[in-house]
Parts: sequence; C-alpha cells; structure tokens
Amino acid sequence: MGPERFETIIIGTGFSGLGLASRMKKAGRTDFVLLEKAEALGGTWRFNTYPGAECDVASVLYSYSFAPDTRWSHKWAKQPQILDYIVRFARDQQLEPHIRYKAHVVRAEWLEGEWLVTLESGDQLRARFLVSAIGQLHHPSVPEFEGLDRYAGPAFHTAEWDHSVDLAGRDVACIGTAASAVQLIPEVAKTARKLTVYHRSPNWLIDKPDRAYNRFEKWLARVFPPFAKYYRLMIWCMGEYVLLPTNRGNRLTAAILKFQHNRKLKKAFPDDPQMRERLTPDYPIGARRILLTDNYADALARDNVELVFDPVERFTTDGIVAGGRERRHDAVAFATGFVTNPFLKEIDVIGEGGLSLRERWAEGAEAYLGVITSGFPNLFMLYGPNTNTGHTSIIFKLEQQFKLVMKLIGAAGPGEVRVKPDAEAAFNAEMQSRLRDMMWAKIDESWYKDGERITNNWPGGSVEFRPF
Repeated sequence: MGPERFETIIIGTGFSGLGLASRMKKAGRTDFVLLEKAEALGGTWRFNTYPGAECDVASVLYSYSFAPDTRWSHKWAKQPQILDYIVRFARDQQLEPHIRYKAHVVRAEWLEGEWLVTLESGDQLRARFLVSAIGQLHHPSVPEFEGLDRYAGPAFHTAEWDHSVDLAGRDVACIGTAASAVQLIPEVAKTARKLTVYHRSPNWLIDKPDRAYNRFEKWLARVFPPFAKYYRLMIWCMGEYVLLPTNRGNRLTAAILKFQHNRKLKKAFPDDPQMRERLTPDYPIGARRILLTDNYADALARDNVELVFDPVERFTTDGIVAGGRERRHDAVAFATGFVTNPFLKEIDVIGEGGLSLRERWAEGAEAYLGVITSGFPNLFMLYGPNTNTGHTSIIFKLEQQFKLVMKLIGAAGPGEVRVKPDAEAAFNAEMQSRLRDMMWAKIDESWYKDGERITNNWPGGSVEFRPF
C-alpha cells in the first residue's frame, strides 16, 4: 500500500505550524497534515506551565494580526490564556482534523522529488513539500552537575514542571536567573519557606507596565477594532524605536533602559550598593536578552530569599554545595534555558545526493531569509536561522514567512523550489556582516550564537523583513 501522501507536511503545532496551516486552508490548499510529537497542540505554550509563565511580549502583539483577541485579561497574559488562544484558534480555523498527535518525526529524506518522512513509530508519509515549524526553544537544557543523580528530592526544569510537588512552606532552590527565572522566582518566593537563588550572572531589567484591562477597554476593543489595532501599533513602536536602537548600540535608548534597571535595584536594595552592583551586568545592555519585569528585583529582596553568587560545585543527597557550603533543599527548579541553536537537530534530514543537514550546517545553521537552504528542495523553515527577534514579537515575522512559503509553493507548479547556493551564501554573508555591528556580537557566549557566528537573530527591524 505504501506511505500515505500529502502535498504538504507541517511539523509542529505551535504558533508557526498552526498559523501557516490556517493560511493554507484559507487559500484552498487543504492537502496537508500537521505532525505533533505530543498528545496535544500548543508547542512551547503547552510544555511551559511553571508558576508565572508568560510571554515577554504584550499579548496584543504576541498574537496573529488576522486573529485578534479582545479577551486578554492582562497586557501580558499568562501561559494558560496564551494556550487557550492557540487552542481556540485551531478550533475556529478547523485545523484539528489535519493534526496527528504522538507523531514524532525522526527522519526526513528527499527521494524522487518527494520528502519521505519517518515517525518514531516506524510509520512513513510522503509529501512534495515539508515545513519545519518546531521553533527554537523546545529542548530543555540542564547542566551536568556533579552528583545530580544522587539528589533525593524532586528536581525539574521549568519546561517540565512537576505540578504534583507542592512548594508551599518548603526550602526551594532555583538555578538560573534569565527569562524564565524572572517569572518563576517572584511566584515561588510568595509561598516557599525559603527560596535560594543560585545566581550565575545578572541581566538587564527594564519596566514591564503590566496591569489588568478594565471592562471599558475590553468593550471598546470589541466594538471598535481600530482601537485594538492602534494599541498594537503602540506596542510595536516601543520595540522598533526603543529596544531595536538599544540592540544597535544607541546611547540614548541604552541610557533610558539602564535608568529603569538602576531604579528597580535602588528601590529593592536602597541600603545595599554592593548588592546593586552584583545584580548589574558588566556587559553592554542589549548584548543578551533584555528582561521585562515588574516584580523580580523586589522578590530577590524578600527576607525568605537568599542569593548565592558562588558557582554550584556539586549536588548532595539533601542539597547543593556552593562556595564550600552545603545548603539543604526540599526541591530544585532549573531555570537554565534551552539547548541553543536546535534547528532541526532532533530530525535526521537528508537532502539531495545523500547530504545530511547536520553536515550542511556543521559550522552553524543558515538559510536564505531563514526559510530555505541549498541542497534541500521543497524544505521550508518557520522561525529558522537568523529570524529570531530581540526587540518585538516573532509573530509578525512568522506572518511574513507564511506569505513567503505560500508564494513559493504556489510558484513551484509541478516543479521544485530551490535556492541557489551563491544567493544563500551572499545573504548569509550580509547577515553576519550586519550582525557584527549589533550588541549581540559584543560578548563571547549567548544562546544567540554558535561559536563566533550569530545564527539565531535578525539584524534589522521587523518591517525590513518583508521578503517580497
């Protein structure tokens, strides 16, 4: 009987996969299937359920422009409401019949003008076009600490939160102080008897003026859509004209954001200049992800929170040794981020002439417009190399990629879509040249980089990312 055939296979059911599927369905291209390795849709918003989980982009902008929502409860919605938005979107767009759950893709091979996709179960499917919508932040990273396997208490990553463990009244450790931690720590500190934060390196903190929407605002957005569009534009402008210039080294915007950081620390630690200094980065603002928070610094100053700046030496049965001292912990939370630059690493992708994508990207991932790479016809990526944004919503960029993929599929006719190697090389050279002038290049290591190359981020504004 042979493998089942489709025009298009889309891997992943987060914002990327569902968004593209909705555009394909609207255009009448209904011969597609969405493969989801989990048992439910939602991508990163299904897995990241830790206390305080939310997006660091305001929800009115972190949502599809073609599917606005007037039900956001706060300017920055929490994870349950973001997941609810995605689930409702899939239902409203009638995408669920196209989804296959527990369909973990392990291999994709270009054979005779088609992609042969193999699942972990051993089942196979064929398609003319293959789209990776698996994102960049989905493989939890936990450092290999000595003795971790001997620790007797519960220990889990923020993306694998164990809700059966009640942290109230317990002695809890948190390792990590970046994007997930600034959301997690204030929530855990409210109920834990003691929270010990193992603090490796500080981050720049800026204002996140979060609040609940009032009934009038919700009503106005519902009955007068231009109001919601105007508000979305204002949030977009904040990223384009304050955060982006900071990432480019603008002294004025950097000074404004540094002032916000210093004000937060002075409020939290008014009589402790040494602590304020230890919580202030020694790298330029914008070189790593700038963190939006309205309660993190205050949480660190709570009486039941201890900051440990000594590096973790090892785990014991009962706790953690750092700075030569053992501290006992009832539970440990790892807010240690994700495996960096994971583009399609979990799938064995074989292109023309038996070329492995891992070999093709041995020195760092690259793709023309972040969407297509030479040697792999009819393979498209959403949220691929050099498409991440350090200043605004990735959803805006994704919508541009939806249009490009749809255009390429439509233009292919009975043929194949390829990018010329010299065109891709020229594009990548331009990316790396421009990225050398960004603040991300001013430090040796970050999740944006693969060695010396910045493989994740886009160097320009979001409007510039209009591929046609």
